[in-house]
Amino acid sequence: MQLDLNLLTALDALLEEGSVAGAAARLHVTAPAMSRTLSRIRKATGDQILVRTGRHMTPTTRAQTMHAQVHTLVQQAHQLLTTQQELDLTTLDRIFTLRWHDALTTACATTLITAVHHHAPNVQLRLTAEPSTDDAELRRGEVDLESSTTTPTLPDIRHHLVGKDQLVIAVRPDHPLTKGPLTLERYAAAEHLTVSRRGSLHDPIDDALTTHGLERHVVAAGPTTTFALQLALNTDLVVTLPNATTRTTREHLGLTTLPPPLPLPDIPLYLLWHQRYDDDRAHTWLRNLATQTIQALFTPPTTPQQPPTHHTEQ
Repeated sequence: MQLDLNLLTALDALLEEGSVAGAAARLHVTAPAMSRTLSRIRKATGDQILVRTGRHMTPTTRAQTMHAQVHTLVQQAHQLLTTQQELDLTTLDRIFTLRWHDALTTACATTLITAVHHHAPNVQLRLTAEPSTDDAELRRGEVDLESSTTTPTLPDIRHHLVGKDQLVIAVRPDHPLTKGPLTLERYAAAEHLTVSRRGSLHDPIDDALTTHGLERHVVAAGPTTTFALQLALNTDLVVTLPNATTRTTREHLGLTTLPPPLPLPDIPLYLLWHQRYDDDRAHTWLRNLATQTIQALFTPPTTPQQPPTHHTEQ
């Protein structure tokens, strides 16, 4: 049986774009030519791949299941047949998509964007919000670098520990908790706000309090750290969150920071990427630069911080 591997590239484009016209534009061919290629793919797979629903094309069930695998195969083929060249940042023309926690983006995106633009002026960064549900965007190549507080479960997703953050309490100036000793009982009795993109009213702090026979009163859950800190500034709500990634925002708002009255676990911070980028020199440069930029957040404020430089992994 003879296989035309060009069909994989066409199939990848069709599944990514979801239309014949979009796939044709992506591969710089005419729409009739792409339509004929789709017919060949249908014959080879025994599946319709894309079916018309009203004015749009919808992938079949089989097409949806093979989407990620097809995309990975095409990316691997490109890497296999591409000559490795020395990385020239001055001519690098590429778009990188970063999906980071909002606190991390707020804390260091400005520094990272400035450094990237200085070293590689033709590179563009696309910073996206974290979704409310987990998905396979890393595997599909739609996200280049993701932040996470947990290690990935999928074997093809790489991860690197950037640092560990400590939890602190943020309250408005003159908050009742700022007056007198902050006991465990006073902390638990206060009204609290959680930060969760899924709207969870429970987090590990509640588990820690349970071991002491206490339960806190959670009034609300906020979707972003910035929202939570702004709410804490204007109310008596208490928010407990990572120190390093929120320090700049807390100081800008003039919030008071207090140490928790009980031991709480450190919050690890990982960068995640797909294994297809292990030997990608441009991606390696970006994740090294991102690592340096983030690690600077963990440097004590009294220590002068050096701007990130660029280098590649050995």
